Amino acid sequence: MGEDTSEDPALSITSARPPDGDQSGRLIDAGEARMFPCQSCGADLKFHIGLQSLTCEFCGHQQDIRHRDEAAVEQDFHAMLQRMRQQRADRQQRAAGDVGDGGGAAGAGADQVQREVRCESCGGNVEFYGTLTSTSCPYCDVPIQLEHVHQSDPERIPVDAMLPFLVDRQRAGVQLGQWLESRWFAPGDFRHGAQQGHFNGVYLSYFTFDSLTFTIWSGHRGDHYYVTVGSGNNQRRQRRTSWRAVSGQFQRFFDDVLILANRGLQRSYLEALEPWPLTQVVPFNQQLLAGLLSRTYDIELDECFAEARAKIDAALQADVRARIGGDEQRIGGLKSQYDAITYKHLLLPVWLMAYRYNGKSYQVFINACTGQVSGERPWSIWKITAAV
Repeated sequence: MGEDTSEDPALSITSARPPDGDQSGRLIDAGEARMFPCQSCGADLKFHIGLQSLTCEFCGHQQDIRHRDEAAVEQDFHAMLQRMRQQRADRQQRAAGDVGDGGGAAGAGADQVQREVRCESCGGNVEFYGTLTSTSCPYCDVPIQLEHVHQSDPERIPVDAMLPFLVDRQRAGVQLGQWLESRWFAPGDFRHGAQQGHFNGVYLSYFTFDSLTFTIWSGHRGDHYYVTVGSGNNQRRQRRTSWRAVSGQFQRFFDDVLILANRGLQRSYLEALEPWPLTQVVPFNQQLLAGLLSRTYDIELDECFAEARAKIDAALQADVRARIGGDEQRIGGLKSQYDAITYKHLLLPVWLMAYRYNGKSYQVFINACTGQVSGERPWSIWKITAAV
């Protein structure tokens, strides 16, 4: 890859971005979390998808959401990797010091501790497990978000932009119903039961990657031709292939190669929700998370780029085959250089429904911008047998 190590901008990557998208709302539990109280009645506001504003479910008060007038900026991939490596090295050095001081047990488990926030409305404790960053109090349903996770945590990659929810719960239900009706081979009781299932609106974490590639390739082009062989009753046409050596080089720019940065989800179904309207992203804004679930990334940037590179390599191989042409292609050599690698960290909205049928869990996902549905379902052996 074409990596430029002449300067070290790693420590200044996040300095140009505001620490948080919008400072409205109220911090609670010594600044650990944020809530959005209604200015009219004091209840808690939630993001209303249809109105695209914060709305109070009790008095109907609406609060406009103000977006920063700025575009999502591409971030330097190598600079961020260098910063994250340095932070890991510093963390390991601190952990080694804790072991020497007899504090190894506390230091080793620091990253595994689940965060707990005290709800200001009812006094209950709200637990944030794993990569969950936005949820509701299980006792009083007040929306609560962890503070600093998406933007200001110095050991996390900040979110560059997000897509707001555009498809509301009602429309998502209609889309799901149409999807279920088209699954003719699914059991009838599953289709009826799944329609009664519960949706969760959740923001998932993604990375997009850009890169300018330069590829040198060589191979052989095979062109089919036919000859007549045999004689009399044994005469027949036989296909043969003429091969000739070819080679070349080309540039191609890849824009917004999208990679999911969360584990525990059916990746193939989420990929089926693409394309996303990425030209409509807005700057990160905590108000858009109010009343919805959100997750930060749990797959690191370099791991996600490895997956993106596999996609790019497959596309480049298809390009080479197209350039070789003919009826058959043999790729002898293919070498690509990646330059100007950048990334963006995005939050994308999904309606998620988990459903159990005959003791097995099924996941269905709905793109909350376009309404595209993708998921898994059981198969009815009786319907398949009848069709056969």
